[in-house]
Amino acid sequence: MVGTGILKGMAVTLRNFAGSYFEKDRLTTVQYPEERIPLPENYRNFPILIYDGTDPQAGLRCVACKICEKECPPQCIYIIKSDDKKPDYMGKPQLYPKVFDIDISVCMSCQICVEVCPFEAIKMDKDFELSKRERFDALLLRKEELSKSNEYYHRIHPIEAAAVDKNLADAAAAAEAKKKAAAEAAAKAAAAKAAATTARPASAELRRGESTAAPGEAPPATPDKPATT
Repeated sequence: MVGTGILKGMAVTLRNFAGSYFEKDRLTTVQYPEERIPLPENYRNFPILIYDGTDPQAGLRCVACKICEKECPPQCIYIIKSDDKKPDYMGKPQLYPKVFDIDISVCMSCQICVEVCPFEAIKMDKDFELSKRERFDALLLRKEELSKSNEYYHRIHPIEAAAVDKNLADAAAAAEAKKKAAAEAAAKAAAAKAAATTARPASAELRRGESTAAPGEAPPATPDKPATT
């Protein structure tokens, strides 16, 4: 019948129109800011720095290697290394950033800095309410503003944070096992050296006794070895 396709199309339109008021999956708006849509796990906005423990200065994972600064496409990261060192998560003395700034007015949230960081120190935040009245200095985030705890990282990216913690724990365990194996090898080498040192005087004494005998004569008697005729 002529017009059947039009009627079917209008029925779909009417069903979607009515469902947008009643069906939860079709609701396109929420009463923001009172209501908020949960953000997905892989949502990213701007970078942050992760620290372990309660002290942002002592627990900061960043060692100021400047890889993120070099790889950043818009060059919005600025780092100055410290003059001294502090222990990292494996106890190895490392440098840390004296200055770490990110200009979020330039940042394009590409996440390249996260991908190239070898210390799991920089991650992407989910906070998108960052509007400011000023354009320049207010959008330049310093190290103190960028530093977020590992607990905060677990809240915004629970699956990813758990995987990162496992990798760091495995790396720390491997480093500890390597250190223990090196200590055991050093102890065995020292014991072997000590045994060789104690055996050397007896061999030297034997060689001296043999050297005093004239050609064709029997070597002089020793307490352990009588002279032969």
